[in-house]
Amino acid sequence: MTIEDFNTIISHDRLTLAVFYTQWCGPCKALHLILDRLEEMRPSAVVLMRFDVDNDENFALSQRYNIVSVPTMILFRAGKKLWRETGVLTVETLEQNIARFRK
Repeated sequence: MTIEDFNTIISHDRLTLAVFYTQWCGPCKALHLILDRLEEMRPSAVVLMRFDVDNDENFALSQRYNIVSVPTMILFRAGKKLWRETGVLTVETLEQNIARFRK
């Protein structure tokens, strides 16, 4: 995904959650299960995008948002960063944080 594509997606009025991870990261694997559960429970709550920071295609995006620890989640709406968190959250905590920014 290009930065232009990313900018287009996050510029929409829908909540978009960008998740930065690596394949080898244990907490990232745990978070993927939580995100999968969130998608099953609330499929329309948020647009979910996952970016492997070890993938060269995601290098510029990782640098742009200063990703130094994984997993890192950033919630966007209308091109604005609303919330950022690093580490693993429970599905309930993730839902609460997303719900804070729903219209």
